[in-house]
Amino acid sequence: MLTKLVFEFLQSLSDIEIVGGLTLLSLLIGGIIMGVGVIIARTARLLFTKYYAPTLPQDSAKNFGKLIYFGIIILSFLVFTSTTGVDFSGLLVAGGIFGIVIGFATQSVVSNLISGIFLMIEKPVKQGDKIEIPGSDVSGTLLDISTFSVRIRKFDGTIIRIPNESFFTSNIRSLSSTPVRRSEAMVGIAYKEDIDAAISVLEKAIRNSLPFVLILPKPEFRINELADSSINIEILVWHPRDDWDQVGPKLLKVAKNAFDAAGIEIPFPQRVVWKSQE
Repeated sequence: MLTKLVFEFLQSLSDIEIVGGLTLLSLLIGGIIMGVGVIIARTARLLFTKYYAPTLPQDSAKNFGKLIYFGIIILSFLVFTSTTGVDFSGLLVAGGIFGIVIGFATQSVVSNLISGIFLMIEKPVKQGDKIEIPGSDVSGTLLDISTFSVRIRKFDGTIIRIPNESFFTSNIRSLSSTPVRRSEAMVGIAYKEDIDAAISVLEKAIRNSLPFVLILPKPEFRINELADSSINIEILVWHPRDDWDQVGPKLLKVAKNAFDAAGIEIPFPQRVVWKSQE
């Protein structure tokens, strides 16, 4: 008896047409589908956040969570539209034309969105890395990669926002991906000085004044150029990545003090002007 009443109730709902062939029964079924879709979407996002998100960078996990949630919602809506029996062809045509117009107007937005997805998949750099974009004045710490842009805190403390498309298509130099780094400096000595003696002075000064410099690979000293006023020696030292500020900015200072103590001349350009006697 109860089954018969339920059947008659559903039959009555199917006889009530709202608009364009859309019945009250199909609308009810569609609402149930959408409700179930929302529950599944929230459950999937919760499981992802609990079990998989901790293994991903924070910004990537947040964006993937949104992608899962809204992806399931969209699929539920497509199932809903297929069960209603309503002809959406006219709406699709109008939507297609409108989509083309919007596409031209928002192509940079779409490009940034797609670039952001590829950045999160490829992961050329991660949150907290120190990076540099060669050919520009952008260098600093990567804060996050969001849906449309990247934020970098520069070494001067300011924050710069870069569109994902520009960041994705740029050459990115990572300053944090390897455990050791190399610092270089150039110093010149006078032509009258002994090159081997000058290098020996540099080796001793680096060993005593810069304990962060690695023994292996050992420091290198190369004759870079026989310049107009000096013999230029290039100094190359390796050190732990996080000790750059203890080595890089101090390397020239150590070399200058060592040469002064040893009496080795660091020349500067000079020009002699001869005045003719008439």
